[in-house]
Amino acid sequence: MSIQARKERDRAQREKLIITAARELAEAEGWDAVTTRRLAERVEYSQPVLYSHFKGKDAITTAVALEGFADMAAELRAARTAAGDPADALARLSAAYVAFADQRPALYDAMFSRKVNLPFATPQTPAALRAAFDEFVEAVSPHAHDTDAALLAETFWAALHGLAMLMRDGRIPREHHDLRLALLLASFTHRPASPT
Repeated sequence: MSIQARKERDRAQREKLIITAARELAEAEGWDAVTTRRLAERVEYSQPVLYSHFKGKDAITTAVALEGFADMAAELRAARTAAGDPADALARLSAAYVAFADQRPALYDAMFSRKVNLPFATPQTPAALRAAFDEFVEAVSPHAHDTDAALLAETFWAALHGLAMLMRDGRIPREHHDLRLALLLASFTHRPASPT
């Protein structure tokens, strides 16, 4: 391995270490606890080393969000492709999405609530975001009929996001989640609503 290749590998490993530390700290203590000072202590590098990789906390949060979208896309794809029919695919994708938001609240916040420098819904949208969105497009497409599948996917994603956030923040009771999800799915698949 050349010296340049080794330097690039070491740099990528440091970046991954910083991103992982930020994710772990945010999940354990919240995003307010994620500071460059705390991250530097956690990864055992100086703050200037962190700044040589990321311009600041927002850049680290952006990197965490990108990683989160890649993780989400993989989980949504696995759920969707394990289904037996289009309605089941949409139901499995929905359950996987809500579980992702519920089980990783700090990561989900990085993806959707924190300040990040990511272009959404533009030609410059990063591949990880596009992959997650494409899973929604694939899942809703059989139900789109004469509606633009991408527009329907945006609407469905927005509805799931709203349910996930309202439930997580205690604005709507968790006890009726299955029925709410069944109602949402019924409106998209034109099947009677029944909680699974």
